[in-house]
Amino acid sequence: MKTAKFKNPRASHGFQGRTCSIAAVGSCVPERRLTNADLEKSVDTSDEWIVTRTGIRERRIAGPQEYTSDLAAKAAATALQRAGVTADQIDLIIVATITPDMGFPATACLVQQKIGAKRAAAFDLEAACSGFIYALEVGQQFIMSCTYNTVLVIGAEKLSSIVNWQDRNTCVLFGDGAGAAVLQHRPSAHGLLTVCMGADGGKASLISMPGGGSLHPASMQTVVSGMHFLRMEGKEVFKSAVTAMCTAAEEALRRCEIDVSQIKCIIPHQANRRIIDAVADRLGAKPEQVFLNLEKYGNTSAASVAIALDEAVQLGRIQRGDLVLLMAFGAGLTWGAAVIEW
Repeated sequence: MKTAKFKNPRASHGFQGRTCSIAAVGSCVPERRLTNADLEKSVDTSDEWIVTRTGIRERRIAGPQEYTSDLAAKAAATALQRAGVTADQIDLIIVATITPDMGFPATACLVQQKIGAKRAAAFDLEAACSGFIYALEVGQQFIMSCTYNTVLVIGAEKLSSIVNWQDRNTCVLFGDGAGAAVLQHRPSAHGLLTVCMGADGGKASLISMPGGGSLHPASMQTVVSGMHFLRMEGKEVFKSAVTAMCTAAEEALRRCEIDVSQIKCIIPHQANRRIIDAVADRLGAKPEQVFLNLEKYGNTSAASVAIALDEAVQLGRIQRGDLVLLMAFGAGLTWGAAVIEW
């Protein structure tokens, strides 16, 4: 195992409980590819316009009979197999999503049934694109407190179900997919060193889907008004995203008393190439430290960081003992950053 000089923030505060590590990860994306050329046929856009402004070349779109719970279950099955964990060993399932199969019951309960984890507790967590990082922090609390031994954390979305395919400013951005992580205590490993989270409800209107809740219950009027589609104020989101992710990342690094140069792999939320470049530049990160798969999948919200983390591991970009930095930003507004000793 590699050795790295860093501070464990929890240990420094007198924490004597168990540590929490990611035992394995897995992901799932739909087979269908929707390219920029495909979008040119339905909306007033172009491949050049999309790539220049976002860095996205294609995205994956789930089929009409393929739901968020299906993607989540497939990602979970892969993660469990790699971890050598059976479904009946899972104590808790947390699904981070803004596109649940339905308002209730929780998508986590549907995943529980699909993977056969009959003894697991299950609930959903909604923090939009920051959901996976939020869920990691929540999940690890159960491990560290010895409440549970094995927690399954999933970020999953079918964003194609809430995208207005006539709005070129949003429909080009989003895709479907899921990523999962198995959390357990690993002796002699620090695992998740710190997670910094934040929110600003004062900017809730920047990214939202206003229809369908108690504020605007579903009606003929809400449907006609397009209130069940995702809405976003792109320019303001850009500015907020860069500032929030940098602030969270800098705080996470400060807590661990490390410099960004010590991070082996940086995995930012895959939303927009210009946002990622701006964040990396402000943090002083080198291009080879930053992992990108944006051009293949677009923005998959809560699944984004999870899918990228899985791909980075499978490609050998992350090895045991490496320090990894995760960053995300989403509707709420919410944001978060995590430092992990792999």
